[in-house]
Amino acid sequence: QACTYPCQCPSQALQCPAGTSHVLDACGCCKVCARQLGELCSLQKPCDHHKGLYCDFSKIHRGSGICLAHEGATCDLLGKIYHNGESFQPTCKLQCICMDGAIGCIPLCSDDLRLPSPECPNPRRVKFRNKCCEEWICEEGTEENRLETAMAVFREDPAEKPEMNNLQENCLVQTTEWSACSKSCGMGISARVTNNNPQCRLEKETRLCMVRPCDFPMEKTKKGKKCVRTPKPRQSLHFEFSGCTSTRSYRPKFCGSCTDGRCCTPYVTSTVDVEFRCPEGDFFQRKMMFIKMCSCHYDCPRDNDIFLATYHRKMIGDHV
Repeated sequence: QACTYPCQCPSQALQCPAGTSHVLDACGCCKVCARQLGELCSLQKPCDHHKGLYCDFSKIHRGSGICLAHEGATCDLLGKIYHNGESFQPTCKLQCICMDGAIGCIPLCSDDLRLPSPECPNPRRVKFRNKCCEEWICEEGTEENRLETAMAVFREDPAEKPEMNNLQENCLVQTTEWSACSKSCGMGISARVTNNNPQCRLEKETRLCMVRPCDFPMEKTKKGKKCVRTPKPRQSLHFEFSGCTSTRSYRPKFCGSCTDGRCCTPYVTSTVDVEFRCPEGDFFQRKMMFIKMCSCHYDCPRDNDIFLATYHRKMIGDHV
C-alpha cells in the first residue's frame, strides 16, 4: 500500500557499512541497506537474505519485526562460538560473518597496489599509531632514480606527428603475465599489472578464473597416456559469482589431472568479458579467464592450495 509508481529513489549513491548487502525494498523499486541480525526490519527495510536472515513479525510492533537467522550450524573461531548469521570482527582489518558453519570475511583495509611512477618513485606502506590500516607514503628519490622510472614508462623518442604527441602515443606499453588462479578449484581471481591506459599509469587488473569446478569428474586416461590435460564438460554451464549468474551459458575447457604425480594447470589462456545477472535484477560485467590449453608439470602447489604454495608458474599467450 505504501508503494508509489513510477519509482522515486534517492539520487545520491547508497552508503552502507562494510559487509552489508544492497537489497531491493518490498516495492521492488529502490536499493536499501539490508538490516542485519537482531536489527528492526519491515517490508521497506528488509533483512539481508544473502546471509540467510529473515524478518520475524511474530512479536510485531507497529509494523516492525526483528531480523533472525534460519536454523544453521554455529561457527568456532579460536575457541569462540558464533551463531548462524552473526557478524563479528576478529581483528580491526576484517569483517566476518558466520554462515551455517562457514566463516566468510571481507577486508576493511584496501589491498591496493602502488607501483613506482615519476611522481612517486619509492612508494612504501607505513603503519601509523592509532590507525588500523597501513597507508602509502612516497619517499623522495634522487633525480636520477626519478628519471630512470620515467624512461621505463615513456618512449625516448616522441611520436613524429606533433598532433599525436601525447601521453598515450609516447607510452611504452608494459604488461606482466597473468598470475596463477587464486584457487585450484572453483571461482578464483587472477591478476596482472599494465600501463595500457590513457594515463600510461601502472595499474593492477584482475579477472575471474576457474581452473576446474570443485565437483568436476576426472576422466579416465586412455591406455598408454598419463593425463587428460584439457577436458571439456559434456554440457554447457552458467558461471556463478557472488550470488549472481552469467546471462549466457558456456562450454569452457578445464584442466584435468595427471596420474604420474604431476600437476595440471592453465598454460595458454584468453580473456573474455562475461555478463552476470543478480537476483535483484542488476547486471554487471567481469573479465574472465578462458583456458585454451593446460600443461602438466612438477611445480605443484602444496596440499593442492595455491595460497600456501611457492607457486609462480605464469600463464602465457593471453589473447583478449
